[in-house]
Amino acid sequence: MIIIDGTNAVLGRVASHAAKSALRGEDIAILNAEKMAITGDPKMVVGEYRRMRNIKDIANPLKGPFLPRRPDLFVKRSMQGMVPKRKRGKEALSRIKAYIGEPNEFKGKGKHMFECKSRFVTVGEVCRALGWNG
Repeated sequence: MIIIDGTNAVLGRVASHAAKSALRGEDIAILNAEKMAITGDPKMVVGEYRRMRNIKDIANPLKGPFLPRRPDLFVKRSMQGMVPKRKRGKEALSRIKAYIGEPNEFKGKGKHMFECKSRFVTVGEVCRALGWNG
């Protein structure tokens, strides 16, 4: 099992690494999903996700796109486009688990880090702007 700490980690880099590992058959646990970073100007990033959430403007409300508000589901949703849209991709997504915070079963275990040093907004801040109450 690969355990990844999401604190200040770039969402896209972690997502691509986790998707590739899951396609190879490894189990992935992503901790602190709400502390992951989305790089860019915070106002632009939040504004773009708000625009995508307001589906009346860009798509049919019954067909999507559907963006989750919870950070753990938000992180997992970002990996959907990085796996095939077939059975193999569904199985790979089932091997990826994202957690808000750090569960007791993972305390004190080794973690991979993907640090972000540029301007960013956290997934938790984006999810709060979308309506998450956590």
